[in-house]
Amino acid sequence: MIEQHWYGPPPDEAPTLVFLHEGLGSAGQWRDFPQQLAEATGCGAFVYSRAGYGESDEAPLPRPIRYMHDEADVLADLVRSFDKPILVGHSDGASIALIYASQYRNVRAMILEAPHVFAEPVGLDSIFAMKVQYETSDLRERLEHHHKNVDAAFRGWNDVWLHPDFRRWNIEELLPKVDVPLLLIQGEDDEYGTWAQVDAIRKQVRGTVETMLVEDCGHAPHRDQQEKVLSRMAAFIGKVLSKSR
Repeated sequence: MIEQHWYGPPPDEAPTLVFLHEGLGSAGQWRDFPQQLAEATGCGAFVYSRAGYGESDEAPLPRPIRYMHDEADVLADLVRSFDKPILVGHSDGASIALIYASQYRNVRAMILEAPHVFAEPVGLDSIFAMKVQYETSDLRERLEHHHKNVDAAFRGWNDVWLHPDFRRWNIEELLPKVDVPLLLIQGEDDEYGTWAQVDAIRKQVRGTVETMLVEDCGHAPHRDQQEKVLSRMAAFIGKVLSKSR
């Protein structure tokens, strides 16, 4: 069972926004942001938790290094009935969106927050620090509010990112196959990635690209600077939809 939520008009009445959460995220951790963006744009919003997260069924462990490619195939099944959705991906969700768009043609546009297309030392160091926090602080207790099986959710993300082979993880070869409009959003103080990720995407995709560097912002721009990010996303979606009419 995959946890799913729907906000706003159905797919046969309006374009659909599909939200893909971060590595330790879930449908619920988007809070009310999907509803707000749906209301601001007139779109419907489809929000789900990947297997192993939120209220979804568990995923087999350990995850393979190519687990985000597998998640792109799951996404294909979930959005099969949607007419060219706009993907809104955060962190791991942004990477999954890029993989999906490189393989499937039914994407209207993408908004990617804190995307990563290769493993950066700064990100891996922060993920190791998260492992220490999980074992020594109240982090596990806080995450337990968001995941049916918190240990499986944490291990499914943390173990694969800290696997020695993951240091070579890189999906840049897929970027030239992406030819839809993109809005790339990066927090200036993101502890998991740098502007180098945005720059790599901007230089290698074939679609038009807009970028946004958000000040006083960490890994989750839609939470840290919600009003500013919501406004920019809504404006981008408005432009995309006006051109597709």
